[in-house]
Amino acid sequence: MAEEFPDDVTEMVESFIEQHHGYLSWLGVTVESFTLDGMTMTIPYDEKLTNPTQPPTMHGGIAATLIDTAGGIALRPHLSNPVSDGVATINLNVNYLRRAAGELTATAEVVRVGGSVGVSRVIVESDTPDDGVQPVAVGQGAYRLFQD
Repeated sequence: MAEEFPDDVTEMVESFIEQHHGYLSWLGVTVESFTLDGMTMTIPYDEKLTNPTQPPTMHGGIAATLIDTAGGIALRPHLSNPVSDGVATINLNVNYLRRAAGELTATAEVVRVGGSVGVSRVIVESDTPDDGVQPVAVGQGAYRLFQD
């Protein structure tokens, strides 16, 4: 595990996404918090990301993107070199609970980190058409950890 955890890690991750990750940057991903145990990130509501329903609801693939991304990034503090070591998705499971009608916020929790595989669990919350802010999807990812 990384020995030091910088105070400005949230800003560092968000800056990296903005500068180097076209898809996540296009989605407008922001990093809300980052700790050794997990992270929270958000994608704002945007009509270009919705299904053609009334009322419009966010496409499920956006929630899956958040689950995959937050789950993988949450493991980085446990790598030998959190910046240059690699993380690749092995398996991703997403369960949709209800329709999302607002911005999506994913909270990832590190479940386990081994020498070559890590596992994270993620909950995605959003405004819903009927019930206010609720969990709209839950997921778990297994990730291959490439460490020097």
